[in-house]
Amino acid sequence: MPSRPLLALAVTATVAAPAGCGSGGRGDPAARGGDSDAQVIRGWADSERAGDTSRAASYFALPAIVANGTPPLRLATRSEVVAFNRALPCGAQLLRTVADRGYTVATFRLTNRPGASCQGAEGAVAYAAFRVRDGKIAQWIRVPGEAAPGIMAPPVPGGAPRAPGAPGSDSGPVV
Repeated sequence: MPSRPLLALAVTATVAAPAGCGSGGRGDPAARGGDSDAQVIRGWADSERAGDTSRAASYFALPAIVANGTPPLRLATRSEVVAFNRALPCGAQLLRTVADRGYTVATFRLTNRPGASCQGAEGAVAYAAFRVRDGKIAQWIRVPGEAAPGIMAPPVPGGAPRAPGAPGSDSGPVV
């Protein structure tokens, strides 16, 4: 059962931005969203863009929480994670990542990919907030494009990430 902060995340993910949860501190590499998080996200995106949804699924922890403009879904089996990856209509090229409040926020350029149709969205920019645990994606939360100009909308109670460089942002380094 998702924790209360995760339920708050579900409500805000489709409206403004994901709410923070967890207790990772600045000394915790996963909380910083360091190079290893970016490598995991890049590996996932490269696999997805190549149409290898089984390999893309291998980058996910079990269970994993995903929200692609939906309430959060708990994916408990590898087949559920493969189905989630297969259902994504576009591939994605990772452009950059930035750490913010325990999440690694990724900026992607959408691409076509084998086995799916991006339906005219190729070339658009998309954003997702990731929580990586033990080298695997534990949370994948789409951040609405209208939440830009940076990456994230203003925070909601509970500490949602903000756009890198936005007033009051405590974002880590851009990777």
